[in-house]
Amino acid sequence: MNERNAPSRGLAGLFGRGRGRASGGNADDGSAMLKGRHIIEPGNLSLPELDGLFDLAESIVKDPARYSEVCRGKILATLFFEPSTRTRLSFEAAMLRLGGSTLGFAEPGASSTAKGESLADTIRTVSSYVDVIAMRNPKEGAAHLASQYSSVPVINAGDGGHHHPTQTLTDLLTIRSIKGRFDGLTVGLCGDLKFGRTVHSLAKAMSRYPNVRFVLISPPELEIPDYIIAKVFKPSGVQYTQVRRLEEAIGDLDILYMTRVQKERFFNEQDYVRLKDSYILDAEKMRLARPDLCVLHPLPRVNEIAPEVDADPRAAYFAQVRYGMFARMALIMKLLGIVEGGGKKG
Repeated sequence: MNERNAPSRGLAGLFGRGRGRASGGNADDGSAMLKGRHIIEPGNLSLPELDGLFDLAESIVKDPARYSEVCRGKILATLFFEPSTRTRLSFEAAMLRLGGSTLGFAEPGASSTAKGESLADTIRTVSSYVDVIAMRNPKEGAAHLASQYSSVPVINAGDGGHHHPTQTLTDLLTIRSIKGRFDGLTVGLCGDLKFGRTVHSLAKAMSRYPNVRFVLISPPELEIPDYIIAKVFKPSGVQYTQVRRLEEAIGDLDILYMTRVQKERFFNEQDYVRLKDSYILDAEKMRLARPDLCVLHPLPRVNEIAPEVDADPRAAYFAQVRYGMFARMALIMKLLGIVEGGGKKG
């Protein structure tokens, strides 16, 4: 394990800075605005912007009626070139609960992409109709490309194994709401650590907090990529260990982040079948865990969490889904320049 360097405090430097329209503002400027910006990766958000998003999301949780009309007259497009349930419906529910409207498609066959239209032309067209776009595409870098042709903010809702920034916001908001802090936590990442974009983003985010420790639980074939260890953990001095069995690690964890083995990321179905049941969290394993363990999962699950675990008060993955809607409500408001009272920033 590595000893940690002098820790940062709070959310400072959590994601770093992006570039161009997608970049974060001055990290010391608490009034930095997100209006009109693209959110392609977590690095596009600075410290004050994250603080503001989480504070706004928690305000919405406490009093959702206060925000029920703030996006009246605004339209969100959900362009999903890859199947999704939670992310797409979460974005649509977020906009509808803010009083806005939605349009879009849930698979590429329902768009002119099936006729050979380029992504650039699709984005040029759709951005003429709406105020903000949430897009999922299986090709890495597609969201960045879309941002080059859109006249309205683009939110990356997942681009292959690359980025999924609103899932990272969801995860962080859930942890902050349940644990009340980020620093000093022991976080177990379990399952598909190789292809899981949510795992990579959360590892990057949590690595910036004081005294955070990671336990990486996976078979050799699905270990976390070397670049996460070389470019994230080691430079930050983060403590980490790699284990093969969930049973030997679960008793030491504050957070257990389960993931499914993603069939769609495999080229060889035999490899998928061999690895898909590597880790299954059940009631027996939960008996080895701490009373205050928090179990998270980006969903969908297949069979990596047994249904019997759902009734355990430590299972937070369905609460996590709801926090995701509030995180997206806050993000939409910020990108549209809408302040809490329903007005707009200049």
